[in-house]
Amino acid sequence: MVKQTEFSLQAFSRGFHLITVEVLRQLGPLPSEGLLHLFIQHTSAALAINENADPSVRVDFEQFFNRLVPENLPFLTHTIEGPDDMPAHVKSVLAGSSVSVPITNGRLNLGTWQGIYLCEFRNNGGKRRLVATVIS
Repeated sequence: MVKQTEFSLQAFSRGFHLITVEVLRQLGPLPSEGLLHLFIQHTSAALAINENADPSVRVDFEQFFNRLVPENLPFLTHTIEGPDDMPAHVKSVLAGSSVSVPITNGRLNLGTWQGIYLCEFRNNGGKRRLVATVIS
């Protein structure tokens, strides 16, 4: 069986944000076994799975990505939407637009220290649309 749900996340500031609880709230009860595929319908934000306990990890990710793809690079041509836009597109390609998580015993089978991140790469990205597909 396949169940698909579309929903919006509130607007987040630039950075890496844990959204696991909100995703679960939007999904409701999960099947006993299956797979969650989560997709973001945007090109300047991404999804990832990583550390959910120490908030300094999210700060370090933001610092790393900003050094890897800084704003105002002189060779960029797509600049009409602001200095954070094209770097946000590059960062989203590096991080990815989807994650998949196994479902076991009616719960997301994440590791002890794992959570689902929204990676917001724009200064003012606004609400973000996600498509959640549960396959059981």
